[in-house]
Amino acid sequence: MDEKALKIVRDYIFAHLDKTDTVPPFDVYMVWKCKALQNWKYLISSTLCDGMYYELTYNGDKKEWYLDAYKKFENVVIKEGE
Repeated sequence: MDEKALKIVRDYIFAHLDKTDTVPPFDVYMVWKCKALQNWKYLISSTLCDGMYYELTYNGDKKEWYLDAYKKFENVVIKEGE
């Protein structure tokens, strides 16, 4: 299941890279995963410097995968008590 999730994201990245550029070497890796009943949830990223991360969900009832692609815009620290 893990390898399938990584392949789905890797294929998505390849399909969305700029076709005029050479494809840089990159890795796809799992940040987090969780299984609830027959469903899986993955957070996946890559070593590309594009600010993207991917949420992948497997619906075990329907045997379907759902992919959400996100771009990180900023990282803000919010401290308790301030």
